[in-house]
Formats: sequence, structure tokens, C-alpha cells
Amino acid sequence: MSERRALADATTMRVGGEAARWIDATTRDEVAEAYAELLATDEPHVLLGGGSNTVASSDDFDGTVLRIATRGIQELPAPPAPHRPEGEEPPADESVVLRVEAGEGWDALVARTVADGLAGLEALSGIPGSVGAAPIQNIGAYGQELASTLHAIELLCLDESGAETLEVRHVPAAELRLGYRDSALKRGDLRGVVLSVDLRLRRSADRRSQPVAYQQLATALGVDLGTRVPLDDVRASVLALRTAKGMVLSDDPDSVSAGSFFTNPVVSARFAGELPKDAPRWSVAPEPSATVLPLDADTPVPSLDRPVPRVKLSAAWLIEQAGIERGFALPGSRAAVSSKHTLALTNRGGATGEEVAELARYVQMRVENQFGVHLVPEPVLVGLVV
Repeated sequence: MSERRALADATTMRVGGEAARWIDATTRDEVAEAYAELLATDEPHVLLGGGSNTVASSDDFDGTVLRIATRGIQELPAPPAPHRPEGEEPPADESVVLRVEAGEGWDALVARTVADGLAGLEALSGIPGSVGAAPIQNIGAYGQELASTLHAIELLCLDESGAETLEVRHVPAAELRLGYRDSALKRGDLRGVVLSVDLRLRRSADRRSQPVAYQQLATALGVDLGTRVPLDDVRASVLALRTAKGMVLSDDPDSVSAGSFFTNPVVSARFAGELPKDAPRWSVAPEPSATVLPLDADTPVPSLDRPVPRVKLSAAWLIEQAGIERGFALPGSRAAVSSKHTLALTNRGGATGEEVAELARYVQMRVENQFGVHLVPEPVLVGLVV
């Protein structure tokens, strides 16, 4: 434990003032002890993993930072195999469940699964941060989301009976209600500390990936959508694509960021239809099916209520079309839009958290004035308003 440490030293954006108290918890017991104390005293606190999704004020933080730094990966007993007729050969691939401690690095985990011939995470290569933070955001990229492989988490939380004691709950993925960069954990419907993540992967006999599901990745690989390719090829291509956008941590100044600063907005299909025809968009809900009305007058007419078709827009396209160019910075500010990708805001050296937030608000204002779309920040903001 260190009495004072700056959040700038533990976040990829490199902004944030000093915390009054800092705890590095390297075991589950240390996590439980520290978290129980924080709840008992009700003092301000920040839970921190890899620091890749946190943007903090440069003012000092009068509270405690609890950084989860536990380690460990174990393969759980294989789930029961489906019944097969006598004499039928078992499938070449098998399901594998890995339990990964929250403090493990995400990309190191992906590299390990690819090396071990486990498919399911390969397109999530290069994402910085820790494993424990992954279900909070339901991380995703290049056609894969954590939701497709997440089996369950272990959550340290208050006892459901109402007693002021902590318990470790096994929470199935379905209870997390994962959505686009969203979960019950992020919304606050579930509160606690993620201790571990269970991932159901596929041991690939031919070391091939899940079907490629993103056009940019398919183009980079030179294959059609839906093709399964060598796991190593997917990882290499994703890392190359991310590096070209400054989205892989390195000595590249554009990588001093929190990755994508805004989520891609999801709007109604009607609203999306009013945008220019070249605006990128992806359907995220099925179109309503045709309704057959009965001819018999005595038969009640069924309800015509249908889910409103939803469409995901490209936040990067909206930002660019609103006149924000790559490398843009407000006069005198040390925060700037990435020179490689308009969706990332970067620290060009010595920026404050307030400068990052000011730039984010300016981008929001330009997009809202141009298109009537409010961009929602993706990172966790500490002491800042965007």
C-alpha cells in the first residue's frame, strides 16, 4: 500500500491527480479486506484494473484507489458432453472453460488462448486493460464480443440477505444482461468487485478461428465473411489494424489514450434514414415481421406493437462529418483527437483530465449541433463531467 500515488501513473491516458490512499490487492483476501473496509467507512473510492478505461481529474482524489492485481488462470472441469449414439465418433473440437482472475492482463490472456489453440477471443487481441473490467464494458471489436464467450463471473458483493457482510456470488452471464458496451455491472444494477471471469472457449483441432464476422478484418485477411482462418492470422491482422489506428499500447503518441472515447450511438431506423446515404450504419434489431389481420370481425385484432428497429451509427463518421479532423486540438490545449482515428482522444504530453473533458464536450457539441446525436463517453470518468 502506498499512501499517495497519482492516477496518471496507472492509467493509459496518463491523467489524474494523487489519491489520498492507494491499495494494490494481489490476493483475493486482500481484495476482500480492503473492499470491506471501504464499504464500512463509506469513503470515496475507485476500483481500478489496468487503467485503460479510466479518465480522471487532475485534482487530487480525497479517497482510496483499490487496484485489483490478482493473478491466475485455471481450466475448469469440462462441461458434460451431449449424448451421442453408440459408436458415433466425438467431435474434433471441444468446449473448454477457463477461470481467469480479475487482475490478469486481457491481451496476455488472448495471446495465451491463441497459442493454446482455443478459439473465441482472437478478434479481441490488442485491447488493453484487465480481465476483471471486460464484463463491465462487454468489450468487443472486429465482430467479437465478450458476451459470446462469457460463461459466468465471481462477484464479491454484499450478502443478499441484507446482512452487512460480503459474500462471493457465482453470477451466470445471463444475469449480467450484457449489451453493447453495457452490463448490469456498469449500470449499477449489480454492485461489487469482479474476482474472476469464466470463459467458454472452443479447443480447435485445426487451430482455426471462429467464423470471421467483420468486413474490415475479412478484407485484411483476404477471405469472405464467415470463413474460419488460422488463429494466429486473426490475431496478427487485428493487432495490425489496431496499431494503424493507434489503438495498441506502444511508444506511439496516439496510444496515450483511453481507446475509443465514445460509443457508437444506437438510434431508431427512422432517425438513421434521415442521415446522409453514405453514413455507415448497422442493424442491431430485426425488422418487424408482417402482421396478418383476421377477416373474421368477431376475432380480436392482435396488437400491432413491435420493437422499434434500431440502428448503430459510426461515431467516428459523425465526428469527422461534424468538421473535427484527425489531430484536432482546442487552442492552447494539450489534449487532441488522435492523428490516426477520430474516435480516440489523446494526451499529447502534460494534458490534464480537465483538458481531455473539455475536448470531449466540444466534440459532443459539434456532433449534436450537426446531427442531433448525443455521443456517450465510453471511459469511466473520475471527478470529470462530459
